[in-house]
Amino acid sequence: MKADLGRVHQGLTAGAGELSALAELGAVRASWERRIEDARDECRSLTGKLRAVASTQSEVNEAVKGSFGRVRVAGTGEGR
Repeated sequence: MKADLGRVHQGLTAGAGELSALAELGAVRASWERRIEDARDECRSLTGKLRAVASTQSEVNEAVKGSFGRVRVAGTGEGR
C-alpha cells in the first residue's frame, strides 16, 4: 500500500507542472505514510494479545464442555 502511494504520488507530480500545490501534496503524502505505519504498528502490537485471548477462550470452552459430563440426566441416573 505504501509503495502504491509512492507510485501514484510520482505520477501526480510528473503531470502537475508548476502547480503551487505540490508542497501540500507532499505533506499529504507524508501524513498518509505516517498513518499507514501507525496502523501497521498497532496491528503488530495486537498479535500476541489476540493469540492470548484465543488460547484463554479455548481453555474456557474446554472447561465448560467438560463440566457437562457431570450433569445428571433426569430418569437415567447417569451423566451425559
